[in-house]
Amino acid sequence: MMLKKWNDLPQELQIEAVRPYYDALCKKQGSLFFKRAMDIVCSLLLLIVLSPVFLILIVMIRLDSKGPAFFRQVRVTRYGKHFRIFKFRTMVQNADKIGSQVTTSNDARITRVGRLIRKCRLDEICQLLNVLGGSMTLVGTRPEVPKYVERYTPEMMATLLLPAGVTSVASIRFKDEERLLQAAEDTDRVYVEEVLPQKMAYNLDAIRHFGFFSDFKVLFDTVIAVLKRD
Repeated sequence: MMLKKWNDLPQELQIEAVRPYYDALCKKQGSLFFKRAMDIVCSLLLLIVLSPVFLILIVMIRLDSKGPAFFRQVRVTRYGKHFRIFKFRTMVQNADKIGSQVTTSNDARITRVGRLIRKCRLDEICQLLNVLGGSMTLVGTRPEVPKYVERYTPEMMATLLLPAGVTSVASIRFKDEERLLQAAEDTDRVYVEEVLPQKMAYNLDAIRHFGFFSDFKVLFDTVIAVLKRD
């Protein structure tokens, strides 16, 4: 997970607003190395341990509604690269084509089994496949769809210096994001103009204070947040 040289970064990242974050990460190359090592070891072990859960969820999803067990969607990760994220399908087939790309808690597209899976946050465990493959990391900025990345401010682009993450401080703080968007008439506008800037403030702060051991704390806090979920 070593950083590219400044001149090798995509042009959209070689900007003044990104430079302080890049310089801060350059001083922590050792932590970046161990971060990737932890990603590989933890994701592999968890995939083995959770394989029975995967099988149960696949059967439940397929029996509950038409469509595949997995949902694949294009997201943006390190250096602005596009990849397909793995999630267990919790909505009707082709839901992303018949509504907003953000979800509210009362979204009619969510299936019966999907509501249960989302409540337990089990829809995201298959992202361990993305972590093992290197397109994601365990702790980092949640990956957005391209149309939201296009709305990033210059400073927000600094979050693309590291791989997209399964969880983060922002994810914990906004674990009830669906409820926050529930009353919005225009969910896309509210998300981009109100929610995204707040989440990015946490993400940028995490880069400024990045450390290998701080990732452990975020993982621990994530488990606690899931267990406390209503």
